[in-house]
Amino acid sequence: MDAMQKITEGMIKENKPSVEVGDTVRVAVRIKEGEKERIQAFEGTVIAKKHGGIAETFTVRRTSYGVGVERVFPVNSPFVDSVTVIRHGKVARAKLFYLRGRTGKAAKVKERI
Repeated sequence: MDAMQKITEGMIKENKPSVEVGDTVRVAVRIKEGEKERIQAFEGTVIAKKHGGIAETFTVRRTSYGVGVERVFPVNSPFVDSVTVIRHGKVARAKLFYLRGRTGKAAKVKERI
């Protein structure tokens, strides 16, 4: 086993969040402000998943005060404290970039029953 393989195995989280595209999730992120550290929640719809393995990421989108906000979270990041699935979405696409052009109720994703 070479050194690179050992490094990647040590960095991958054991309890990876099982999020799918279309899910509404609440991501708890650790934020460091000077000496203090706090947890901030970011809630929105998962619009994309990328890569795999150690570099796996997912993009979460929400509208805040009328402005669309997107954040990309690495799955294996130590700053991502927890990911809670609020509801599962019913989608027919792997990427939901079409939601960027929609506002209000048109930007909603139907719930999977």
